[in-house]
Amino acid sequence: MEDFMNKQTNTAHPWHGVDLHSNTPNECVAYIEIVPTDTIKYEVDKKTGILKIDRPQRFSNICPALYGFIPKTLCDIEVGQLCMEKTGLNDIIGDQDPLDVCILTEKRIDRNGILVNATPIGGFRMIDNNQADDKIICVLKGDDVYESWNDINDIPTGLLNRLKHYFLTYKNLPDDSSQKVQISSIYGAAEAKEVIQRSINDYKKVYEQ
Repeated sequence: MEDFMNKQTNTAHPWHGVDLHSNTPNECVAYIEIVPTDTIKYEVDKKTGILKIDRPQRFSNICPALYGFIPKTLCDIEVGQLCMEKTGLNDIIGDQDPLDVCILTEKRIDRNGILVNATPIGGFRMIDNNQADDKIICVLKGDDVYESWNDINDIPTGLLNRLKHYFLTYKNLPDDSSQKVQISSIYGAAEAKEVIQRSINDYKKVYEQ
């Protein structure tokens, strides 16, 4: 097994070096790349595990939730197959990235590069250039306000629409009306857990064989 320690910082690689939650997929550990106060889109460099600047957030598009990924997951064959099964589309593949998550909390968390425990309650089936790019929606464990939300239907419509708007428009320029991505469906907790499990299976096939 490859040693996924960053030799420069002596820290575990956040994608490959962090263990899954013992109760996955019912609960998950998530690595946070972006917080709602960020005007820069950060993402983990796949080779080093160090956070890097992807790009400034475009215009007024600010992510309305904690945003990151689940370690030791990969959107590959099984995630793409599930997308095709649910949509009837053909030639969909996973985007080759770890599975994205949004973490809802009423607490102000203003730093990234941290691990949080969360509970999946639903997700967006997002397709970007024929690639499955699901966004799993979770609530922060221990959050006094949001921890009682158990499924996607518990999220107020206004907040759900803010999340949808962000992901549908975060790649668009002001004078560009073309649709870069699509959200084909919104699903609940049971399907979110299936997506998580499939992404774990995809990861194991690529990195743990």
